[in-house]
Amino acid sequence: MGAAGRSWGRREQALLWGTLVAAWNAAWGQLRYSVPEELPKGSFVGDVAKDLGLELPAFRDRGVRVISEGRTQYFALHGKTGHLVTAERIDREQLCRLVEKCVLHCEVIVEGDMQIYGVEVEITDINDNAPGFKETEREERMSESTAPGSRFPLAGAHDPDSGSNSLQHYELSGDEHFSLAVQAGPGGDQRPELVLAKALDREEAAYHELVLRASDGGEPARTGTARIRVMVLDANDNAPVFSQAEYTVRVSEDVPVGSVLVTLKATDADEGLNGHVKYVFHKISDRASELFHLSVEKGEISLKDNLDFEEISLHELQVQARDGGGLSDTAIVAITVKDVNDNAPEISVRSSLSEVSEDAPPGTVVALLHVQDRDSGANGQVRSSLDEGVPFRLRNSQGSYYRVVTSRELDREKVSEYNLTVRAVDGGSPSLESSMVLELRVLDVNDNAPVFAEERYSARLAENNAAGALVLTVQASDADWGQNARVRYRLSEGRVRGTPLSSYVSVQAETGALYALRSFDYEEVREVRLWVWAEDGGSPSLSSNVSVRLEIVDENDNAPQVLYPPPAAPSVAGSGWAGVELAPRSAEPGALVAKVVAVDADAGQNAWLSYELAKATEPGLFRVGLHSGEVRTARFPLSRDASRQSLVVLVKDHGRPALSATATLTVVLAESVAELLSELGSAAAAPGEPADSLTRWLVLAVAAVSCLFFAFLLLLLALRLRRWRRSQLLAASGSAALRGVPASHFVGIDGVRAFLHSYSHEVSLTADSRKSHLRLSSGSCCDTLPARPPPSEPAPLVGDDPAASFCADPSAPTKLTGGNVAMDCGVSSCGAFTN
Repeated sequence: MGAAGRSWGRREQALLWGTLVAAWNAAWGQLRYSVPEELPKGSFVGDVAKDLGLELPAFRDRGVRVISEGRTQYFALHGKTGHLVTAERIDREQLCRLVEKCVLHCEVIVEGDMQIYGVEVEITDINDNAPGFKETEREERMSESTAPGSRFPLAGAHDPDSGSNSLQHYELSGDEHFSLAVQAGPGGDQRPELVLAKALDREEAAYHELVLRASDGGEPARTGTARIRVMVLDANDNAPVFSQAEYTVRVSEDVPVGSVLVTLKATDADEGLNGHVKYVFHKISDRASELFHLSVEKGEISLKDNLDFEEISLHELQVQARDGGGLSDTAIVAITVKDVNDNAPEISVRSSLSEVSEDAPPGTVVALLHVQDRDSGANGQVRSSLDEGVPFRLRNSQGSYYRVVTSRELDREKVSEYNLTVRAVDGGSPSLESSMVLELRVLDVNDNAPVFAEERYSARLAENNAAGALVLTVQASDADWGQNARVRYRLSEGRVRGTPLSSYVSVQAETGALYALRSFDYEEVREVRLWVWAEDGGSPSLSSNVSVRLEIVDENDNAPQVLYPPPAAPSVAGSGWAGVELAPRSAEPGALVAKVVAVDADAGQNAWLSYELAKATEPGLFRVGLHSGEVRTARFPLSRDASRQSLVVLVKDHGRPALSATATLTVVLAESVAELLSELGSAAAAPGEPADSLTRWLVLAVAAVSCLFFAFLLLLLALRLRRWRRSQLLAASGSAALRGVPASHFVGIDGVRAFLHSYSHEVSLTADSRKSHLRLSSGSCCDTLPARPPPSEPAPLVGDDPAASFCADPSAPTKLTGGNVAMDCGVSSCGAFTN
């Protein structure tokens, strides 16, 4: 019972150790398997998914694949099961010709993790090859005088298998005169020798037939045979002798074909045919027989094909020298191949990305490279490098593997594609170099907002535009690519005169074209300021904005509007404007008669107005100021000139085309208001001429004012008479009481007439007068009633006062003002009173 427990404990320990070793190997990225040779394609080698601890779904998603060294891929990975299987039939003797332990190396690449796992597969030998002789029939010549016990080397057999399946022993059959002896060589190989067991007699037998059989240790064993015919010759007592038992030669692998590597020398003391020596290969491998040539007569070993240190670095040959009598000697030739730097480094891509995002963090693996040099020593030491000035660097991973990783952040807008040149240089002299190019495209990330072509936009749009007219086009570019660079435009919210901005203008989302949705009127909206946003198609999207100033340009779409003279009443026949002005017949040239006032709702030169006299009753009597609109007399009015002058003034702006309006003025040549009213009355009574309601109201207003003025004079006169009557009563009561009263306080009939005369005035009336003006002559700057005289100079009670004379000539012309209606009336003791 105790023994059983100990047995189970040892098994558990063995399993535990095996598990630990497998886990240790997997942790260090190394898997080991063993399979026999000659397995059919698709045979199971190992469970890679299980040994690496990868689940099958993840195993498939991570892109796991196998790469074998060399051109032939001997293994493959089964995607559904995760098993490593054979991809080709493997012949151990072909792959590992001179190697005792045949191991194939491959790598399992997990592309999703950029991980490498080394795999070693040992190819075990099976007994699939029988021992074979290079010469299946051989002739040996021996003199009948050869002493028994003499040994003659035989060409050995070759079995490509290894271990117990290789050549194990020889057997000789056929004749009692000969036996077989087997010697062990320096490398442990078996060297058969033919031993003469019994003296020969040519007269008894001229030749002897022998069979040499070679057997391996396989199950079942395989054998190979060679026939040996021994010719018995007459006596030859001297055998050839080589100058050296072993020849050692060191040659470079780049020695040219045809070069003589070594010359063998063997001598024979006999004469004639028995002393003539010939050279033959006694033992040589298949590959060596393809490489070397032996001169039969001269003993020169020359090169038939190129040597390759990486394939075989040491060749051992056995050369036999034979004389004409059948005697021979054997020498060993060891040819050591020296390595030269004849192999450039080899760069192979095990795994790589064709695209990398520009926001990939530093250290991101983009490629996995394998770099090796088949040379040895310094010739096989490789230095790998990457182009300078690129955001990538090489990082040694394990052994001869390198990772290409990002060294800093990428920017697709600066460089969108990289052609990374990887260079590998060996340590030979001269050094050899190889390179390869990795093409890598940088994927875009939405890290750039749209940028407008201009800092701000402005445009001029003529008013009265058509709805839908193109105003301008804003343009923004995005340095990103694809959807991230697709720019769409929109308007920001706003209002114009209380109305939403979107009802005035719109922007085309794809092109950035700004359109007017309605017709603009410069007189209403002169400027529109707005913001246009540009937004890309990234997620999340980025945006920017720009200000747009839309200036409305004025057009000449408004005709001048005449403010004065005012518009005629609807009952007045004809169109245009009408007004009545008074001009004295005594007016001098250049006297202001009236002023036409007009405005234009446009702006700029479209609102610049000019005036010209389009039509007049007397063409030469009046003129109009070009820019002021003032109507002045051009000459003295003549008696033949009609009392009523009709003037048509044309008001034009400076637009293109120019727009105009007309104003009609009626100028009455009269010296007083009475004549004006008379003229207007006669004009009103004239048949067929419509009455002017405005003039009628003006006449009524003047009559009312005159009545009020005369009533005021009567009241003043009554007050004066009352005061005078009181003074008379006081004088009757006592004359002494009246001595200090001035005579000017007592006014008679002449004084009243003088008072009325001093306050006489002239009125000039115009239609729609907004300005009343009264001007007295400069001579009236005196008191209407005389000042009180000193007491020592009593004034007469009733008499003419020189100081009460008029200050101005009532016939003097009145002053006329242009513009709106001018009404010259007022009272002032000195100067003018303007109301």
